[in-house]
Amino acid sequence: MHHLLIALATTPAPSPTPSLRPGLSEDQVTPGMWGFIMTAFFVLATTLLIVDMVRRIRRVRYRAQVEEERLATLQAEEQARQELPGSSAPGTQTSGAQGSGSQGGPDTQGAHDGGADVRTESNGDEGPGRR
Repeated sequence: MHHLLIALATTPAPSPTPSLRPGLSEDQVTPGMWGFIMTAFFVLATTLLIVDMVRRIRRVRYRAQVEEERLATLQAEEQARQELPGSSAPGTQTSGAQGSGSQGGPDTQGAHDGGADVRTESNGDEGPGRR
């Protein structure tokens, strides 16, 4: 191992002025001005594409977040409606309460329909309620 290090340390350095093979000019081995322009164009185009992609991804994430919040709000409202017992949706009544010809409010409807309870007050079995 020690001999290898000595051999590497004593080898002569390459010639200080590198030269091209005979028949080659410097224009044939360097990219030149056109190579620089094309490389700069590709770097610029790639940068613009990345910026556009990041912008689109942010937009998609934002839309998904807004949609999740909207759905969560709707679900919370739906659960709040279902937790209130005894009232039904507006405009929905049972068939006996419509046009039974009785006088009085909804509390007297049951007596004229053969004893069936068709009130929409909170008796616990009318379904999801409203406020």
